[in-house]
Amino acid sequence: MASEELADRVRLQLAMDPNISERRMFGGIAFMSNGNMLVGPMKDGGLLVRCGKQAYAATLELPGAGPMDFTGRTMSGFVLVAGDAIEDDDRLAQWIAIAREFVRTLPPK
Repeated sequence: MASEELADRVRLQLAMDPNISERRMFGGIAFMSNGNMLVGPMKDGGLLVRCGKQAYAATLELPGAGPMDFTGRTMSGFVLVAGDAIEDDDRLAQWIAIAREFVRTLPPK
């Protein structure tokens, strides 16, 4: 699945939230909640999900989750979810909910 198709699916999931915005990041689109990064569709069809450092280890145990590594080092607090783990909208919604749960704890930017 192309990242733009996934971005459209994420937009639909977040459409009713007035606090959501989009920003170009990591060579693609990142969805922000109150100015804090929430999720980002990746070129390979995966989804970058912000889960926070405290939930990082538990989130990595979920099906389809792997460490986020852009620069040769792991970014704790973010996981990369494989495209096949978010093929249906319910599973995508679950991953977005994980990100929202963490981002809700952050002050608005």
